[in-house]
Amino acid sequence: MPTTERNTPIDVPRGLKGVVVTDTALGDVRGLEGFYHYREYSAVELAETRTFEDVWHLMFHGTLPDAAERAAFTARTAALRRLPDDVRDALPAIARSCALAGPLAGLRTALSLAGASAGFRPLYDIDADRRRADALAASAVVPTLLTALHRLGQGLAPVEPREDLPYAANYLYMLTGREPEPARARAIERYLISTIDHGFNASTFTARVITSTGADLAACLVGAIGALSGPLHGGAPSRALDTLDAIGTPERIDPWIRERVLAGDRIMGFGHPVYRTEDPRSRMLKEIARGFGGPLVDFAVQVEERVEAILAELKPGRELHTNVEFYAGVVMELCGLPREMFTPTFASARVVGWCANVLEQAEDSKIIRPAARYTGPPPPRPVPAV
Repeated sequence: MPTTERNTPIDVPRGLKGVVVTDTALGDVRGLEGFYHYREYSAVELAETRTFEDVWHLMFHGTLPDAAERAAFTARTAALRRLPDDVRDALPAIARSCALAGPLAGLRTALSLAGASAGFRPLYDIDADRRRADALAASAVVPTLLTALHRLGQGLAPVEPREDLPYAANYLYMLTGREPEPARARAIERYLISTIDHGFNASTFTARVITSTGADLAACLVGAIGALSGPLHGGAPSRALDTLDAIGTPERIDPWIRERVLAGDRIMGFGHPVYRTEDPRSRMLKEIARGFGGPLVDFAVQVEERVEAILAELKPGRELHTNVEFYAGVVMELCGLPREMFTPTFASARVVGWCANVLEQAEDSKIIRPAARYTGPPPPRPVPAV
């Protein structure tokens, strides 16, 4: 319930659906068209034609780099991947503490520590150049933190980053200890590019709310990670793949789906709060998956076709299609990522989008402070005596 300048409450839809809360030059999602963009470029076209570093540069600096700018930016960000000794030494304890919760939970603590170690100061107190330097450092170090936490949780030693590898290839290298095949590295790179930003989703909005308080960058990112961890936001890629496992075989597709739809259950990997047509990210990832081929891809396509047909029959008039999580899970599985790293991998890319939003929001010193309607017992009542 935002307020006017005269502090008069204004009713808005639940979840702020469709409410415009600010202006942004970073991008937008056009749900009725099935299109989204980073600045003035199609996000999917960028994923098909550019490197992760190119799009990172676009989000931070507003332009796509030329060859010389790409080389300089890639070298600069690669040099920021290594962890300082105090952060590296603390990771085993963090990994042990988060053994059940996983690397994304550990990242909240590790990133707070990394920000403190790097001397991140309140955004309100620093200039635009220092904010951007902090954002570059945080974005570069998150993949190192995530992969180290995962490997420590598996009883393995972390793998030091390599400055000679591009972002996506280095991520897979730190995760597995092996230099990835180019096709798999490129598939993950395209996925990472496609998930850098996606409008004013819950985690991005969270980052901007915290930014509006003038807090330091690490605080903004930790809040965003907390929002992303929710199953209704970024926590769904592995759950969508779990759906395929639960169905198991083609002959079980129809009865399994009908039972869930009639019970009113949500089918992970289908439906989106913004898109009313096919999710363009899903379309691209489906094409990537088909490039690999195999039984998992064939089964996923079968499930998609039958889910849409059954939903059209049982829920006529509702446009429900696969979202990014459905084929993202398939692609990451085919590229050898463990399922507990699906959402952390999403986060490793989205941190770039969060940082871009933080940099933009930090230019506006107005704190985000909405209102709420009180619905409890009428006040004031006398406080009862003991």
